[in-house]
Amino acid sequence: MQAAESSERKFGTLPVFFTAISTILGAVMFLRFGFAVGTVGFLGTVAIVLIGHAVTIPTAMAIAEIATNQKVEGGGEYFIVSRSFGLVIGSTIGIALYLSQAISIAFYTLAFTEAFAPLTDWINYSFTLPSGISWLLDQKQTIGIPALFLLTFIMLTKGADLGVKTLYYVVAILGFAMFSFFIGQTEYSQTHNFEFNTTVYNQSNVEKPVPILNLPEPATPDTGTLSTRTPEIRQGYPTQPQRPSIPAIGFFAVFAIIFPAFTGMTAGVGLSGDLKDPGKSIPLGTLSATITGMVIYLFITWKLAISASPDELADVSKLTMSEIAWQGWLIIPLGLAAATISSALGSIMVAPRTLQAIARDKIFPSTQANRWLSEGKGATDEPYNASIITIAIAGFFILMGALDSVAEIISMFFMVTYGSLCLISFLNHFAADPSYRPRFRSKWFISLFGAIACFGLMFFMNPLYATIAVGMMVGLYFAIGFYNPDKRNIAAIFQGVIFQLSRQLQIFLQKAQKEEVSSWRPSAIALADCTFKRLALFDLIRWLSQKYGFGTYIHYIADYVSKKSGKQAQEVKDRLILMAESSDSKVYVDTLISPSFQDSIAQVIQLPGVAGTDNNLLLLEFSKNYPTHLEDFEESFKLIKAVNYDVAILASSERGYGLKKEIHIWITSDDYANASLMILLGYIILGHSDWRGGQITIFAVYPEDKLEEERAKLYSLIEAGQLPISYSNIKVISRPVDRPLKEVMVEMSQDADLTIVGFRQEIIKHQGVDTLLSLKEIGNTLFVHSGEHKAIK
Repeated sequence: MQAAESSERKFGTLPVFFTAISTILGAVMFLRFGFAVGTVGFLGTVAIVLIGHAVTIPTAMAIAEIATNQKVEGGGEYFIVSRSFGLVIGSTIGIALYLSQAISIAFYTLAFTEAFAPLTDWINYSFTLPSGISWLLDQKQTIGIPALFLLTFIMLTKGADLGVKTLYYVVAILGFAMFSFFIGQTEYSQTHNFEFNTTVYNQSNVEKPVPILNLPEPATPDTGTLSTRTPEIRQGYPTQPQRPSIPAIGFFAVFAIIFPAFTGMTAGVGLSGDLKDPGKSIPLGTLSATITGMVIYLFITWKLAISASPDELADVSKLTMSEIAWQGWLIIPLGLAAATISSALGSIMVAPRTLQAIARDKIFPSTQANRWLSEGKGATDEPYNASIITIAIAGFFILMGALDSVAEIISMFFMVTYGSLCLISFLNHFAADPSYRPRFRSKWFISLFGAIACFGLMFFMNPLYATIAVGMMVGLYFAIGFYNPDKRNIAAIFQGVIFQLSRQLQIFLQKAQKEEVSSWRPSAIALADCTFKRLALFDLIRWLSQKYGFGTYIHYIADYVSKKSGKQAQEVKDRLILMAESSDSKVYVDTLISPSFQDSIAQVIQLPGVAGTDNNLLLLEFSKNYPTHLEDFEESFKLIKAVNYDVAILASSERGYGLKKEIHIWITSDDYANASLMILLGYIILGHSDWRGGQITIFAVYPEDKLEEERAKLYSLIEAGQLPISYSNIKVISRPVDRPLKEVMVEMSQDADLTIVGFRQEIIKHQGVDTLLSLKEIGNTLFVHSGEHKAIK
């Protein structure tokens, strides 16, 4: 089976080269390159060629690099992007790429009709035809639609094999046209000295600047010239024909018109599914075509500049190249026909394969549409159904006729694709994945430059169309993500990038000075073995780490490390990840296997912080009704203090967090050192959306003689904006002498959804952990011990 498939894939490097070079040396070269030389001059056009290839060469190198690292299947550029960025992002770019390729068929087909302008002009002039027939001959669609159907018939009946064979003849004609052009001589070249900066704007027929979208196009371009007409036709022309005015436009506006000439270098990538060795043929064919095209364009620029005046070159109503070339009246229109038909042929070969690959990834919302579009015909898997859709799109745009504006949007989508390819190469370098080992290696800074140049030039070329293109891409992304929720997985390339960023940040933060106590933020680690019975601790760390800090949740498994316990730990971790995703939390989850809970505490407090900073807060939990591990808490407290951790022990009740509206914080003169940490934790929790509409009430309990002094301190914090609560939310209470403080706390906080209370090391030392069971009558209670003072500023 594989051998048969391999035998069907029989194309080598030449089809890749010919497909790319015939698309590069295409319609724009014949129809608009003289316009560029005439309007921005020789040096300006050289700059356009070099800037354009500052985009295309990094892209070609990126393609060469990626193609030599992975097996490139059918779909070419789409396959590379989707397998690097993931299916959602990849298919977003892929659909835009496909539309560009499909509309390009119409663009090239309409350009092909320009080659017949001398013939239709001659027929209309030589014969007296009915007005309807004469009008039809003047329309590009008259030749464009039959040409499209003919190309469609060739591709659907003979497949890519015949298309590739045709390329050889097309390239031969194109090569002969180039030879004819370069050996041609003109009177201008013999009588004028070459000047680097001469442009049409030194002439007298310059108008005021107009927007590029208003660039006038002749209804029926006269691609012939007086020198190439027969004597009979020349008699019908005025002795001095009036050239149309040339509107003044800027450099980047001209660049936007010319850039499509350079976009053909990836055309051969679309043949990846039909190549013997894509990893060899794509890099060699693409790079050689790109560099060859650049050299040819530089020579064409020079030849045009020395062979005709700027105003003649800037006149888009004729084929100036036909006046320059030897026997140009015949050979240049043939070359234009060959170049445009080859470009259209290449697009017809590539676009349906892109659509077929997208459908095979099941991207479209309809299962029937995916199945129908992914079907192939014959042993070569010809994308018959995808070709029908492609030709329908191309036919629609041919009927529209004017494609100048559409061509610019096409360029935008190509720029997005090229920028994405360069970005993939750069990210692969940055991610430093050991499995990324291409035989051909570009440099990371070349790929980065290519990506920045692509996305930047989009807005220099046409800000409006760039915005439209970006808007369409964003809309496609959300639409595809909505209909394909199962494909929203993070691509390996982004995992590698995130890994490298995390690694670099951790190293940086470790080397940086320790943050000041005044800028304390929680880097909490929670340890529990009751994760799937009680969610109170998981909710707590979820709230603490949502915005202001970082949280790690460790599920404890009582066992020794073994193959069996390792498998169990992985299963539990998968459940934890699902739980974190379902709750939209920012918590890092993991498991820990240890023979005792006390040992696990000793292990946990030695774990490095995942965020790159040291963990500073340990969260533990027990049930008020069925307390466990309290002895482990007591035995481990001295060890926890030794590493200067803050400790928060949650005593959870059956009521849970209730309505999540009331947080009570109790501050006493005995544990004033814990007050700042309790207040900080309270406000961090209240900042979570689960506590929307909630409020904090601070109960300050002090001896009678210090009440006013402590009240003044708290009020000053409110005035300074450090306690965002009203004065009415602070209750300053005289310490009772006739009954235990515990009774007052139960009375005041029995309806609180969370009560935060401080505790001191001395209390644990003398009274044991029984003090943590002293508030059974109220809801969830968080006992807080601060390792060091936190100032509230």
